[in-house]
Amino acid sequence: MRGYVLSTGKQLAGAGFIALISLWMGVCTAAMLVNALSAGESDQELVKQKAYFERVTADRQARLNSAMAQLNATNGSLGDLAMTVEKRHAALAQLFQEFKGVPGAAEALAPAKPRLLAKSPVERVQYTRMDQERLIETADNFARSRAERLRAAFRLAGLTPDNFASRGAALGGPLIEARDPRALAVVLDVDEDFARRIQRAASNMSDMRGLSEASKSLPFYRPTAAAAVSSSYGVRLDPFTRRPAFHSGLDFPGGFFTPILATAPGVVSFTGVRSGYGNTVELDHGRGFKTRYAHLQGIAVSVGQRVGIGQRIGAMGSTGRSTGPHLHYEIWVGGRPQNPNRFLRAGEYVQQAR
Repeated sequence: MRGYVLSTGKQLAGAGFIALISLWMGVCTAAMLVNALSAGESDQELVKQKAYFERVTADRQARLNSAMAQLNATNGSLGDLAMTVEKRHAALAQLFQEFKGVPGAAEALAPAKPRLLAKSPVERVQYTRMDQERLIETADNFARSRAERLRAAFRLAGLTPDNFASRGAALGGPLIEARDPRALAVVLDVDEDFARRIQRAASNMSDMRGLSEASKSLPFYRPTAAAAVSSSYGVRLDPFTRRPAFHSGLDFPGGFFTPILATAPGVVSFTGVRSGYGNTVELDHGRGFKTRYAHLQGIAVSVGQRVGIGQRIGAMGSTGRSTGPHLHYEIWVGGRPQNPNRFLRAGEYVQQAR
């Protein structure tokens, strides 16, 4: 028999060892739980992606089966199939009229080159039908992506896109006037599914054109080529009093006689001297939008004159309450000053959507 004496130091060492083992086991257990949860989330994401691609594949297979069923139902009648393709082509021609003149549309919506391996007439017609499916999908994606970018630009400027995306007869015409796809299918003499897709693409195209046209009348463009901004919109230290004061516009520094440009088409509503602003030009763009250009060295327009986007309206100077040559630029909507920075950033989105 042997006896062991557990001194206080040995007891503390043993307790510490047991504590380390327990801590290590706890950390390992927590790591395993985290990995298990992460794996679960990854598995869920993979399941979602797999389900999405399965739906896409099933949809394409269904379209192919429908086409083959039509071939079988018509006993391979080339005349019936060709007539269906011709009717779809006529519907696509009406839709593509809405895309005429839109930058990038001609390249995106170009028909695919004929498949040389398809030798029989039925195979060639069927391949044309499949290309029509691709074209309508491309047209819808093209119009929707540009419309969404324009909507984002309007929201960035603090505007409501629906107030500007007005749909008229010239924007979409009968393709979006017939709200019931079944009625449009009868008008176009095509199947209901194809008519629904034509209608959706025409609706997106209508929104895109409406927002694009509206953007051309709003101050989304830069008033000068000067890139730097010496003073932003909001509260700042007044350069004369050195006290906080509200600054209702943007200041663009530059050299004397740097050209000042209209940021949107409009009518000159004021030219002359305003207290604190010095030589000033004000433009009325309609819909409650006005812009002001101050501290000018020279004025190149007169009251009542119509100006276009980018037209020179004056020259940069340092008149009025100014510490050096620069442009003080303001945007007013409904009688209230707005942050011009938001409109400049929105203008970048508008340029990307064209």
